[in-house]
Amino acid sequence: MVMAGTTAGTGQAASASASASASEAASEARWIALTGVTVVDVTGGPPRRNRTVLIRGQQIVSVGPRPEIPEGTQIIDLPGKFVIPGLCDAHVHSIPDQRISPPLYLVNGVTTVREMSGTPLLHEWRERIDRGDLLGPRSVIGSRIIDGAPTIGDPSAFVEVATEAQAREAVRQAKREGADFVKVYSRLSPELYRVVAEEARRHRLPMAGHCPDGVALTTASSLGQRSIEHLYSTWYATSTRERKLRSQIAGLEFARSDYVSWMQEIHRLEWEAVAGYSTGKAASVFATLARNRTRVVPTLTAYQVLDRPEEVLDDGRLKYVPAELADGWRWALDNIIKANRTPEVAAQRYALFERRKAFVNEMERAGVPVVAGTDGGDVPFVVPGFSLHDELVNLVRSGLSPLRALRAATLEPARLLGLDDSIGTVAPGKAADLVVLDADPLADIRHTTRIHTVVARGRVISTDQRARMLAAIESAAAA
Repeated sequence: MVMAGTTAGTGQAASASASASASEAASEARWIALTGVTVVDVTGGPPRRNRTVLIRGQQIVSVGPRPEIPEGTQIIDLPGKFVIPGLCDAHVHSIPDQRISPPLYLVNGVTTVREMSGTPLLHEWRERIDRGDLLGPRSVIGSRIIDGAPTIGDPSAFVEVATEAQAREAVRQAKREGADFVKVYSRLSPELYRVVAEEARRHRLPMAGHCPDGVALTTASSLGQRSIEHLYSTWYATSTRERKLRSQIAGLEFARSDYVSWMQEIHRLEWEAVAGYSTGKAASVFATLARNRTRVVPTLTAYQVLDRPEEVLDDGRLKYVPAELADGWRWALDNIIKANRTPEVAAQRYALFERRKAFVNEMERAGVPVVAGTDGGDVPFVVPGFSLHDELVNLVRSGLSPLRALRAATLEPARLLGLDDSIGTVAPGKAADLVVLDADPLADIRHTTRIHTVVARGRVISTDQRARMLAAIESAAAA
């Protein structure tokens, strides 16, 4: 039961107005105490029962059984509830509408996102969120996507590089535009990939993204790529057919913006690589990734759509994305993803999704840090915010324990982003980014969806406010 109006020392109602500004709600003078909670320790320690999480402004001050609560503290009594760190989706492409994306993350307990394609709008949002003028998650923003020439992406949003000078300039441009990391893509040649990696090190910019088609996974890891997004390129080095596959990859050519043809060809090669999967070769590859602390962001929820589109259902979430975008997703599902898929290919893709999950489990057991990311906003039916909970379920279905899955959405992304001194765990000195759950996520990872309250930078988003925010998002999407 929530007693949001109780104030220590006065006993008078002092509930915060739902219309209070973010800056006011997280002011340095404001104290909040979440009492009677069980704190989930994502580092692996036992749950800490009947604790009080004491917050001042935007920071956790203490986590203990009987802390001294200052006069005037807003006490929120939460017996039987569970507190986890705010969740992080480490691979998003936000819908460019401030009425939808920022609040959609927060109502789902996602208090940090890593934006995988930088735009001026995202930087504007971050500045406003940091000032307290806009309610939304903290964000780490990538560069414009750096690809080879011709790019298989959108030339207006991607940076095409065909020469060493262009590769170096692309990194310098990312630095000028304030990117937090350089995002690389699939058609970047091995030679220019090395140039980008060298220039990124020179400018002290981390590098993340796809492992380019022609670059070995262990090479990307050794050159310092912080994270590998998706599983497109992870199979080849683990296959007895690697030499043949590398030869085929070297001969691939695609027209500008022909992502669909690229995806179809790569999936064909994936299946061939899986057929020659070698546990011995995989162990060697995983050892390199683990030694270099190269993270893998498998985006299983996106693959669930791409590999098994016949299982995709409109479960009501599409009402929270713009109607035009939802219509586009339905069209893409029927006319691109499902189109011309023979029964043989459908069976292969169905089996491939099972292999992806097994592969993720094997990597994680070998010490490769797995990070939760969704590709939300970019892949049809992968709805921002909601989809991170789907990813946690997929990680558990892959063989990870609920604790290790939860760590993939809290502590591991914090380490990846270099923010583990401020987010990722519930501890004194950390940011007051928290999710209060009605049930234990360690007993069933699906309990992460049973959100009671969210705390974002010290601002409390109650059950009622979450409902109002969802209603507003739905209204904005319909408009």
